[in-house]
Amino acid sequence: MPKSRNTFSSRRSRLVQRAVHAGWAWVQRTGAVTAERPGRLRFGAMGTGTRLAFPQGTVFGEPWIHLGDHCIIGEQVTLTAGLMPDLDLGAEPILRVGNGVVLGRGSHVIADTTVTIGSDCYFGPYVYVTSTNHSYDDPQVPIGKQWPRMEPVEIGPGCWIGTGAVILPGARIGRNVVVAAGAVVRGVVPDHAVVAGAPARVVRSWTPAEGWQPPLRTPAPTPIPDDITPEQLLALSELDAKSLAALRATENAHEGS
Repeated sequence: MPKSRNTFSSRRSRLVQRAVHAGWAWVQRTGAVTAERPGRLRFGAMGTGTRLAFPQGTVFGEPWIHLGDHCIIGEQVTLTAGLMPDLDLGAEPILRVGNGVVLGRGSHVIADTTVTIGSDCYFGPYVYVTSTNHSYDDPQVPIGKQWPRMEPVEIGPGCWIGTGAVILPGARIGRNVVVAAGAVVRGVVPDHAVVAGAPARVVRSWTPAEGWQPPLRTPAPTPIPDDITPEQLLALSELDAKSLAALRATENAHEGS
């Protein structure tokens, strides 16, 4: 009898677990925000295929937030325009997000003044972008009560922003830049650079004349030939180590003949 009760209890627990998971998946699907199903949010612009995952973080100033096409905004991402809700910020957008941008879970984009994120940027989780910093002009007044300083932020297209990076007011990040995890960026970052550290410094850069300096430690991946079909790639993925070795041996024999 105890065994039967345990079996019944275990089965019931599994059913409850499945029901909870299925219910949460339904809540996530239903709570996601898209242009067709914006819920309470009324963005100034929201492109085709863009989706804000549920649960959303803090979102306000939506009329001054423009989101491009095919963006993925992760769970608990904060998007704000203006110092606080219900302000009139004028005719122009404050926060602009280009096409194909991915903002990782728990990231914050705080646009008290203009913040621009170029197309095809990818943010890891918990990235913090802000156009506002505290001031410390009067040592006798609590810092949180002193009027903050604001400077526009611009992140160029094609950037990769690592987990936990912080982008400070006035930062201007160029095209196709990698910001390492945990880096704290201020000032100007040139195109095609890798920056790391706090404060962030350029640790690698690329120019047409010199390529990568310092050189990359690993070779660039070999591109897939244009004449390879998806069916051939699938067949290659199913080969075991012995079959791959035999295939390479055959290719080497052809090259040597």
